[in-house]
This record gives sequence, structure tokens and C-alpha cells, in this order.
Amino acid sequence: MKEILYLEVPTPDIETVRSWLQTDFEPGNGEKVLTSEGFRLIIPSATTPAKVAPSENLPTELSVFVWSVQRTTYLKVFRWSEQPFPSERQILQRLTKEIRSRFPHHYPEPPAIDLSQQSIFAALGSTYPLTVKYFQKMPNGEYDLTRAYWWEKRWREGVQNPQQPRQVVFSHSGTRAGGAGGDGGVTVISSSSPTYDLIYIGGALGVIHAALMAKLGYKVLLVERMPFGRMNREWNISRDEIQSLVNLGLVTPAELETIIAREYKDGFNKFFDANNPAKLRSPVLHTPTVLNLGLDSEKWLQMCGQKLQAAGGEIWDETEFIRADIDVSQVVLQVKHLPSQIEKQVSGRLLIDAMGTASPIAWQLNGGRAFDSVCPTVGAAIESGFEPGVWDSQYGDVLYSHGDISRGRQLIWELFPAADDELTIYLFHYHEVNAENPGSLLEMYEDFFTILPEYRRCDMDKLVWKKPTFGYIPGHFSVGSRDRTVAFDRLMAIGDAASLQSPLVFTGFGSLVRNLERLTTLLDTALKHDLLSFRHLNQIRAYQSNVSVTWLFSKGMMVPTGKFLPPQRINSMLNTFFGLLADEPPEVADNFIKDRCDWLTFNRLALKAARKNPALLLWIWELAGPRDLVRWLGSYFNFGRHALISALLSPWFSRFLNRVGFWLEPRNPGLWLWLLAINYAIATGKPRSSSQVAKTNPEAIIPKSEARILN
Repeated sequence: MKEILYLEVPTPDIETVRSWLQTDFEPGNGEKVLTSEGFRLIIPSATTPAKVAPSENLPTELSVFVWSVQRTTYLKVFRWSEQPFPSERQILQRLTKEIRSRFPHHYPEPPAIDLSQQSIFAALGSTYPLTVKYFQKMPNGEYDLTRAYWWEKRWREGVQNPQQPRQVVFSHSGTRAGGAGGDGGVTVISSSSPTYDLIYIGGALGVIHAALMAKLGYKVLLVERMPFGRMNREWNISRDEIQSLVNLGLVTPAELETIIAREYKDGFNKFFDANNPAKLRSPVLHTPTVLNLGLDSEKWLQMCGQKLQAAGGEIWDETEFIRADIDVSQVVLQVKHLPSQIEKQVSGRLLIDAMGTASPIAWQLNGGRAFDSVCPTVGAAIESGFEPGVWDSQYGDVLYSHGDISRGRQLIWELFPAADDELTIYLFHYHEVNAENPGSLLEMYEDFFTILPEYRRCDMDKLVWKKPTFGYIPGHFSVGSRDRTVAFDRLMAIGDAASLQSPLVFTGFGSLVRNLERLTTLLDTALKHDLLSFRHLNQIRAYQSNVSVTWLFSKGMMVPTGKFLPPQRINSMLNTFFGLLADEPPEVADNFIKDRCDWLTFNRLALKAARKNPALLLWIWELAGPRDLVRWLGSYFNFGRHALISALLSPWFSRFLNRVGFWLEPRNPGLWLWLLAINYAIATGKPRSSSQVAKTNPEAIIPKSEARILN
């Protein structure tokens, strides 16, 4: 038998697809014989020739059938013999065209609801029945599902109205913050001195940086919309990266150990390859020092909050940001305390936006190009309920897929062990930002609760749910270090609001922690010398040229809206590249996934990938298109230029700054800030050797023969 057609049919309703195939589809040639999952197409008058080899003694017949996985229907056509079926090509073209017409892509929106009239469970029960069922089993499930609904609505508003983002920043100094201008007729700027040095909006990533700045002596206020300490995600990181928290004096080594819920031995990276040709199938990629620390995120936030308050900082939780008014001397915030609905004003020298992807400030500053891509991500922390042997908690899944493209998305799993029997599991996909199809958390949650048993064997009703984990993780396709606005006068963004994280596995948390010293030192310098204009603050960013060049990799994992691809296409691309990493020394994969890939290694791997799979270049062209490829060439040129400059400056530039800093900083602080920013730019993202990788987690380097995946 020979496979001659493989299609994804973007609907979970396999019964309707099967019925259409059996009753409505007319192939135009041959006789349909119905089967349980489709039909056979035969030529009644055909006879089997005698005295031929057994492999040729087969009827000229097609077998058409469907099956379901990942809440998606798939279709294959097999030919029984080597000889083509009469009018075979026309039949396949007709089948493809008609099934695309009958079952097009559909991008549902969440229903409009009124929570004053009904609960979130009643409002969403008919549309997302499994989501409602399992959120009802979670502590604070009603609050968290309302939060997920709110986040999706806010994200959709930003994507669908990119040219007219909601104006929340108003300038009173004659310059414009994106669409900002005028006084809006609401807030009156006071002539008194600012109450705070720094005001952070967003208490997840915000509190980490806020605590550090408070310890440096600044007067800090943190404004958080949720009850402080609540998290929609868990965080994973590696020892060498989180060491920066100790180096900066935010925590002691002993305190750090108390927030580590689990340190596992190895992390697996594997993509479904049953439908890939043999040369594009890859072994498991082992990454024992990537994301192998599972943090107790809520305990970590509480610790940072305590350190912030001990240093004189304040936290206003359950308080919503409304608007910011900026003049030459201060920024005035208008906020609302949600339980009491009381509005108030507060002033500061500098505003830090840490609101993540839902940030209206980020949308306003960047207008129609706030984000180029996004990973809609859902999941849950599960306390227990998996049968023994389903998973060994000494191991994690860093990136894993168990099927091909599903309803226009390549779904990818992550699994991270935590304390005791607890597992945190995520489901996400890489997605282009598109007004017709912004990406849905609620649709993803219905997928998650349906297909989790396909990924890891379980009885869903026996699982003990701790909390949901969800969010939109943004991505920006940077060409250069200045093509995304992360600042305005007396305002700057960090974390996901700045959208400067890795395109592979890291969220804004990973980017913030890896660049914490950089951001803290530069901001401290700017505050000390009152360098709080856009020109200076826009230099304080976690940009890396080796990260900006890898955005094409994430682009290759997105299915363009409305487009049908061969279902196995993205898994083929992922297996091509991760297969190369599996054949490399461990430090190569560690450096690449942690954004430490240098120019020579990147080019060597790219050339090897092109030799292994020449079609890869054509696939990327089809997915990215000429416009994004031209943009990427700009990123690549910038990467090479940065590598050359770094090679020239690295041997001497830091020593030069140490010698001239004591007299240059007081005389020309603006120039000093610029030189410091250059120094961090050339030092960030340096590759690590095999001995350095092993040193961070010496017990994690285990023979591949000892590692196993438990189903």
C-alpha cells in the first residue's frame, strides 16, 4: 500500500466529516464501498492478473479514511497497488478542494457575557463545557476563569484595533507617547515633588525588579490589579541563570533554595515524527540544564514583596491602572481600588510598565506593531492523580508534540515536575498576530482538557487540580536594537510588556532574570543623574542580536491564518533542527536554547540544516513570505555586525570603562550611560563551555541510554 494523500480537516466533529465523505462526496470515478471510517473506491470491472508477483497481485483500489486526535480530524488516502487508480490525480484534487470548502478554518470568539446576571460558569458552560467542568474543581476556579476570559478579551481588543489603541498615556511636555497628546481634560499635573522615585504597574515580574531598586535606596510603589502574590503561570529556570538573584544581593543562597520546588535530572525535547520521512525523524534531545529548576512562584513573589516592603517600598494590590499623565518633572498616575471602586492619584519620577501582553501602554507606544507573534498558553498545576509509572518526576518535557498541525496550529506541550507529586503542564502554540485570528485561551483550554489523556495517560476526573496557568507570551521580530519602543519620557517597559524574550522557551521571566544586572545597573545610573527622557531610557533594554536573528525559527512554527499546510510540515522542520542539536555536544543545545548562540555556531547549524533538508528553505519562504524574509536579512546583517563589534571590543572595553568611569560619569553622565549600555550589549549572551554547563548541574549530565520517557 502507498499513502497518496494526507490532510488535516480543521474540526473536532469527525462524525460530520465521515458522513460527508460517505454520502456527499462524489469522486467522479469508481464505486464507493462504505467502511467504518470512510470508504473504499473500487473499479467493479477490474480483474486481478494471474501469475504475477504477490506485491503486484493487488486490486487497483483506494482506501479513504478519517481519524481524530487533538480535537482535530485527519484524512488519509492509500492506494493498494503500485499502479495508479484511474483518474487518481483528479480524484485527489477534487477531494482536497471540496473538503477545504466544506470544512474551512474557523476562528471562534468567546461569547459576550454579563457577569452581573450570571456566573462565569453559567455563561461559558455551553460553549466550553470541559473548561467549565474542570475550573469548577480548582480552588478559586471562578475567579481564575473570569481572569482568563478578561485577558482574552483585552488581548483581542488590542489585536483587532491596532491602529487606534486605547490611549492611557498623556504627555504634557509637547512630545507624544505613541498616540499620546493633550491633557485629556481629566488629570491636573501638580507642581509638588513626586511622592515616589519609581512606580511599577504589574506585580509579577514587576516585584522582582522593584525589590532590587528598593534595596538600592529608591522609594518604590508597586501597583497590582490582582491580589498580590497570585500567579497565572509557574516559572522554570536553570541554576546558572537564577544565580544572578544571589549575585545582586536580592536573596541569599539559603533563601534561594527555599523557593526551588524541584530540581530534575534531565529535560526532553521530542516532536511527533510518525508522518515524517525517515531522514527527518530525530532522537530525543536531552537538555538537562534547561529550565530544570521548578520554582514555587507564589512563595517567590511573597518573598520579593516582603523584601520590597522591608526596604521601605509599598504595594497597592487589587488596584487597576487607568491613565498616566507625564510632564517634564514627574508622572502622575490615576488608579482605582477595585474592591472599593475609589479612584486616586499618585506621582513618581519614573513609571515602569510590567503589565505583560495585556498592557495598554505597550500597545499605545508601539501602535500597529506592538507584537509580531504570540504564544497563547494554557495549562494547570496538578497536585496528584496520575497513576504510578505515567511520569518520573526526575524528568521534564521541555518541548514535545504528540500530533501534527491541529486546526491551524502546531500544539506543543511542556511538563515540569514541582514539589512532591505535583506536575505543571502547559499547552501552547506559536501564532502570528492577526486581527481575524488573535488566538484564543478558552479554545486552547477546551483542547487542553480534552487531549491531556492523549499526551499523558490519566483519568481526568481523578486528577487533583491546584490552579490554572495561562497567558499570552508575546514576541517581537527585531531587526535592530531600536526598532521597538520600550520607553517614553519618564516611562519604560520590562518583561513581556517589552516583548524582548527568547523565541523558543523563555517568557519575560527568563529574559528579565538573565538581564537583571543589566537593567538594574543602567536604571540606577539613569535615576542618579535624572536621565529620564525617552532618549536615555530607550537604551535600557534586554535586547540581544543573537535572539533577534532566531525569530525566523519561531516564524517557522506558525501556520498562517487561513492557510492549509501539509499536516506534518512543522514537525518536519522542528525535527530537522532538533535532530542536529541532538547530534551536537550538550553545550551547543544548552547555549542555543538559552540564547547564547554565537555567530559561527548559528551559521554552522543553519548550513547543516539546509544540507540535511534542502526543502527547508522553500518551507520557510512559504511560511514567512518575502516581506519577513527581507526583515530577517536585516536581523542577520545586524547579528553579523554585532558579532564583529563584540570581537573587537570584548578584549579591552570593560577595562577601559573601569579606568575612565570615576571621572567620566560625573562630567558626562549621558555618555557614561550609553557606554555602559554598549558594554552590556557585547557581554550578554556569551556561549558557555561544556565545563561551565556541567558545573551548574553536575548530576544532570547523564548518559542518554539511562534517560527514558514514560508513557
